[in-house]
Amino acid sequence: MQLRKIVLTVLCSFFTQALQAQGVTISGYVTEKESGERVIGATVYIQEKNVGTTTNNFGFYSITIPAGSLVLSAGYTGFRYFSKALDVQSNTTVNIELEATEELDEVLVTGETAIHDRTQMSAIDLPVNTIKSLPAFLGEADVMKAIQLLPGVQAGSEGSTGIYVRGGGPDQNLILLDGVPVYNASHLFGFFSVFNADAVKSVELVKGGFPARYGGRLSSVIDIKMKDGDKSRIHGEGGIGLIASRLTLEGPIQKGKSSFMLSGRRTYYDVIARPFMRGNIKAGYFFYDLNGKLNFKLGQKDHLFISGYFGNDKFYAREKQNSLGGTASSKFNTDLLWGNTTAVARWNHQFNAKIFGNLTAYYSRYSFNIGSQVSSNIANTTDEFLLKYSSGINDKVIKYDFDIFPSAAHTLKAGAGFVAHTYTPGAQQTKVNAGSNRQDTTVGMDPIFANEFDGYVEDDIRIASRLKANIGLHWTGFSVRGKFYSSVQPRASLRYLLSGRLSAKASYAQMNQFIHLLTNSSIGLPTDLWLPVTDKIPAQRSQQTAAGIAYTHKSGIEISIEGYYKDMNNIIEYKEGASFLNAEGSWEDRVEIGRGNSYGLELFLQKKKGNFTGMLGYTLSYTNRKFDNLNNGIMFPYRYDRRHDFKIAAIYKVAKNIEASAEWIYGTGNAVTLPTASYAGPDGFEIQVYSSRNGFRMPSYHRADVSIKFMKHRKHSERAWVISAYNVYNRRNPFYIYSSTNSQGDPVFKQMSLFPIIPSISYQFKF
Repeated sequence: MQLRKIVLTVLCSFFTQALQAQGVTISGYVTEKESGERVIGATVYIQEKNVGTTTNNFGFYSITIPAGSLVLSAGYTGFRYFSKALDVQSNTTVNIELEATEELDEVLVTGETAIHDRTQMSAIDLPVNTIKSLPAFLGEADVMKAIQLLPGVQAGSEGSTGIYVRGGGPDQNLILLDGVPVYNASHLFGFFSVFNADAVKSVELVKGGFPARYGGRLSSVIDIKMKDGDKSRIHGEGGIGLIASRLTLEGPIQKGKSSFMLSGRRTYYDVIARPFMRGNIKAGYFFYDLNGKLNFKLGQKDHLFISGYFGNDKFYAREKQNSLGGTASSKFNTDLLWGNTTAVARWNHQFNAKIFGNLTAYYSRYSFNIGSQVSSNIANTTDEFLLKYSSGINDKVIKYDFDIFPSAAHTLKAGAGFVAHTYTPGAQQTKVNAGSNRQDTTVGMDPIFANEFDGYVEDDIRIASRLKANIGLHWTGFSVRGKFYSSVQPRASLRYLLSGRLSAKASYAQMNQFIHLLTNSSIGLPTDLWLPVTDKIPAQRSQQTAAGIAYTHKSGIEISIEGYYKDMNNIIEYKEGASFLNAEGSWEDRVEIGRGNSYGLELFLQKKKGNFTGMLGYTLSYTNRKFDNLNNGIMFPYRYDRRHDFKIAAIYKVAKNIEASAEWIYGTGNAVTLPTASYAGPDGFEIQVYSSRNGFRMPSYHRADVSIKFMKHRKHSERAWVISAYNVYNRRNPFYIYSSTNSQGDPVFKQMSLFPIIPSISYQFKF
C-alpha cells in the first residue's frame, strides 16, 4: 500500500510540473506527406535554442521554449529535410509533413537523432526496407531472421526464427505487435515468423538499459508496429514465392480522415500436393496470416486505431478404407493446429500541448491443439478411439499511457495497466468406445487464472549540456491462486557527450518475469507450454549492467561498442526425462529451478544511407546455467553459449533497377551433451555414459546468402523478380550430433545437416 502511495505521489508531481512549466510550446504530429502515415522516432529540432525531441509512437512531438523567432527543423531517414521559420509568442501547433525521397541529402543526417546523442543504449532500429532487401529464406522476407543478424542475438537451430538475446531463453523476449504480446512467433515449426513484412511499419530491438515503460521479460523487447493505412490513395503490394503468396492493400475510408490496411499471406504446399496424392491417404500442411488495421481521425486532438492479427498453422492427415464387400470400413484422422489471435483498440487524446494520452484495450490468445481419431465399422458395429491434447494462454488487458513534455529538458512517460491472464497448462483427453469398453478420461490441470497490475514512471532528462539520463521505476503486482507478488524494478541510463559525435553510455536495469516457458525443443515447437508463477515456482529475476561508447561519422555511419553483465535467477528447465507428455501430476514437480549469467562484448556498425548500405556485428559472450539437481550441481554452458558470433550484411544498388544483397554469418558451435562411453546392460541393451552437461561443442557454423533483385518501374506500378540462394557455398552445418560406429565398429560421432544450398525465386509487385 505504501508503494502505491509513493507511485501516485510521483505521478502527481510530474503532472504538476507539466502544468506549471514556463515558456511557449510548439507541438504537433509528424507524418508522411504522401500517405499521411505517422512517423515514429523522427527528430524535431530548434537550432537557435539548441533543443530537440523525437516523435513518440504515434508521431506526436512537443517542445517548450522561450518565446521568439526560431527555425523549426525535422528529419528522418528516407525523407527530405524539413525547415520552417516561425515567430512564436504563444502555444503553437505545427503539423509537419515529410516528403519521401530516393536521394538522401547530406543535410538529412543533421536532422536525425544519431546513435551518439540518444540516451537509450542497447537498442537498435531496423528499417523495414532493409529487412525486405536482405536475402530471404525461400523468398520470404522475415523480421525475426533479420533481427538474428544483430549483435547480442543468437539464432536457434539451423534455419529457425528462434531468438536468444544476451544469454536469455526464448520466453524472455517480449515480442509486441502493435503493443500486444505474441506468445508464439513461429510458423512451420520455427522456420518462418508470423510477421508479414509488407504489413510492418517499424521494428525496434531493445536488449538492455530497458526504459521503465517496458516490463514482464528479462532479456529483450522486440517492438513491431503495423502500418496505419494510407489516408490519401488506395495502393497495394504483394508477392508470389515458392511456398507462399501475400497481398497488402491500404487506402482511405474517408480521404484525409480515416484509412484501412489489410494484409494476408498463405502457403499453398497442401494445394499443390493434393493432385499428386494417391490412394486413400490425404495429408497436408499450411499456415496463414491476416493483419488488419483501421485508423480514424476523430478531431484535431483525438485518434482511434483498431487493429488485429489472426494466424494459424495446420497439419492434417486423413485415411479412409473400405472392404471389398462393403461390410467393413475404417477411418483415421489426425490434426495439429496452433496459432495466435490479437485484437487491440487504441484511443489517442491530446489533453493540451504538453500532455498526450493513449488508452489501450486488447485481447490476445495463443492456443495449441492436437487430436487423433481412429474408428472402424464392422457389421454395423462401430469402435472408436480418440486422443486430444490442448494448451494455451489468453489475456484481456486495459492500460493508459501518458507522454508529458514539461520543458525542453524533460520528457516524461507514465502509465498503468491491468491484465487478466487465463493459462491452460495442458489437458489430455482419451476416449474409448469399443464394445463394452467405454471410457472418457481427461488428465491434466484445470485452467489457472491470474491478475497482473503494473505502473511506471520515467524521465528522459537533460542534466547538463553534455549529460542526459533516463531514470525510471517499474512496479508489477501479480496475483495467482490467492498469493500476491510485488516487484519494484529501478531503471537508469546515462549518456555523456565526449565530443560532437562521440558519447559514453551506461545503464542498469532490473527486470522481473511472472511467466515461464516449458520447452523440450530448440525450434519453437507448439508443444512449448506457457505457465505462471506459483507458490512453488517463483518469478524470474534479472539484473543487467552495461557500458559502452557510441560514435556517428559525418557520413552517417553509426558505430557502438558495449560490454554487459547479466544475472538471472529462478529460471526453470525440465528434469531429466520429463516432458509435456507426462500429463499426470503437477508440472511444478517436473521442473528444476536454477540461475544463470551472461556477459560479453558487442560491436555494431550500421550504414543506412546511400547506394551502399549494410551492417556488421560481432559478439564475444559467455553464458552459463546452474541447477542443484542437474550436472551434479556444477555450472555448465547454456546450449546457446556461443563464444564468437560474427555477422555482416550488405545491400548495393547496382543501378536504378537492380539491387544486390548478401550476408555472411559465422558462429562458434553450440554446446551439446554427448556420451563418453557405453556398456551392455543386463537386458542386452546398450547403456550410454555421459560426462558434463553441454561439455562438447558442435563444429563452427557459417554460411553465406545472396540475392539479386530486378525491378521495373512504371507510372502507377512496380514489379520485381528476386533470385536468391540460401547457403550459397553449400556448407554442411551441423543440426544434430549423434553417436554411431564406423566400418570397423569403433564408436564415432556423426552429424546430421539440414539445409544444403537452396535457390529460390519470387515475384513482387506494387500498384
